[in-house]
Amino acid sequence: MKKISNLFLSATLGLFSHVALQAQQAQAISIIPAPNKIITDRGSFSIDRHTTIACADENRDVALFLQNHIQKVTGSNIGISVDGKNGNGKSGTGTIRFKTDKNLAKEAYRLKISKNGIEITASHNNGWFYGVQSLIQLMPVPGGDPSAVAPVEIPALTIQDAPRFAWRAFMLDEARYFKGMEQVKMLLDEMALLKMNVFHWHLTDDQGWRIEIKKYPLLTQIGSKRKSSQVGGEWKSQVQSAEPHEGFYTQDEIREIVNYAKERYITIVPEIEMPGHSSAAIASYPWLGTEKKEIEVPIRWGVGKDVYDVSDPKVFQFLTDVLDEVMDLFPSKVIHIGGDEVKYDHWKASPSVQAYMEKNGLSTPAELQVFFTNRISRYLQSKGRRMMGWNEIMGHNLHEYQDKADTRSDQQLARGTIIHFWKGDLSLATEAATNGFEIVNSWHKYTYLDYNYQLIPLSKAYGFEPVPEGLAPKYHDKVIGLGCQMWGEWIPTNGHMHYQVFPRIAAYAEVGWTRPDRKNYDSFRSALPNLQKRWAQRGIYYAPDKI
Repeated sequence: MKKISNLFLSATLGLFSHVALQAQQAQAISIIPAPNKIITDRGSFSIDRHTTIACADENRDVALFLQNHIQKVTGSNIGISVDGKNGNGKSGTGTIRFKTDKNLAKEAYRLKISKNGIEITASHNNGWFYGVQSLIQLMPVPGGDPSAVAPVEIPALTIQDAPRFAWRAFMLDEARYFKGMEQVKMLLDEMALLKMNVFHWHLTDDQGWRIEIKKYPLLTQIGSKRKSSQVGGEWKSQVQSAEPHEGFYTQDEIREIVNYAKERYITIVPEIEMPGHSSAAIASYPWLGTEKKEIEVPIRWGVGKDVYDVSDPKVFQFLTDVLDEVMDLFPSKVIHIGGDEVKYDHWKASPSVQAYMEKNGLSTPAELQVFFTNRISRYLQSKGRRMMGWNEIMGHNLHEYQDKADTRSDQQLARGTIIHFWKGDLSLATEAATNGFEIVNSWHKYTYLDYNYQLIPLSKAYGFEPVPEGLAPKYHDKVIGLGCQMWGEWIPTNGHMHYQVFPRIAAYAEVGWTRPDRKNYDSFRSALPNLQKRWAQRGIYYAPDKI
């Protein structure tokens, strides 16, 4: 009996030891964002010139993406075979096979690696693509002499994975500093590797208009240029660059970038600011503003010199004309209209705006903003689109410069609007969710990439929780995700931008993808060097991770 007990104890300890080893190995796998379930195994699979990829017609594009990456890593242009409609044939030795399981959610995937081959299973291209991104992170970083790293050994494991949130966004503000196509494509590449799926593109603001609108050419002829820029790193700085800044995207360039994003399963959501942050447009066409006076594109940061005269039918026509061209360029179902930081003094001082308010029974500027925003919402809905805006569009009082009496509102915001929460007490986000609005949480205290690393260190970025504390569980599904925002005032060079974005973007990617019970900051930090090698290879000047 004693011998049997000892055998049982030995087997039990062996089982626990194996489980502990698996957990340790899973923790050592360097994939960001961390997969939600990972089981390691013994052995590995070797990718070499004899490896083949088997796919179906529906996932051929993803297979080609993987083939191209393997060529960069190994120097071998491995073959692809298209074998039927769903790729579910038997996996031969040495094959990377794309398989279909219609029971999986759109962005979910299974990645199984054994000594005989690799299987990437999903129901849609999004899932296959994300399975490929996890596989890519298990390979060496491309660069140097490919023959020095071929063949490539991939550890045996099984991953079952799906995102926590549907909306995993990075925002780039180019109204302040134009970055250009090369930098945007670089950001889209890094977003794809991190399984982020929304590129929020802030294209218009007071200090610059960056998108060609053919019906209104002065928007780029005038509005895309300013004669100087505020520098010095603080809002009160009086120092100017004394150097002109300009730039904009042609419609052809935008189409190219939209297609590039689509190939990486990223939706580009354009932001066209209204009714505030509109000085660059008003400098181009003075009749757009409340004062109807000529102004210059501002050279200082902050809230601009005028706002759109929403009482003027010509102004509303201008905005819908602009939106028509924007919708022609961007297939996104969501169009962001900004709506933040509208200084109501301009409307209060305008006789035509005051008369318009009286005619429509609007007693405060906040009610006028909601009224105007709802008109825009109805227009977008008529085109099959959906409106999104910063949470001021609900009539919230978020700023000291606003008179509290001006922010009272009985107007109800259009149903179906996505609320982009960025400022104010978290109770405002809770209020929006309980009233049935979907929310993207971008609380500035945690997600603003223009903030330095003392205000938002990497650990704080990683610790962000998009679901507001105290929100009843029945409303949790109203929080559809998060965004991290690279506002552009203090990133005059690409290097400035790189430093602010990397490595924090990786932390936000894990917040958006990985379940809280699977997150571990120490494991995240251990996985970072794998990304840092890639960033260095790509000329991305990231901030040290010990910050």
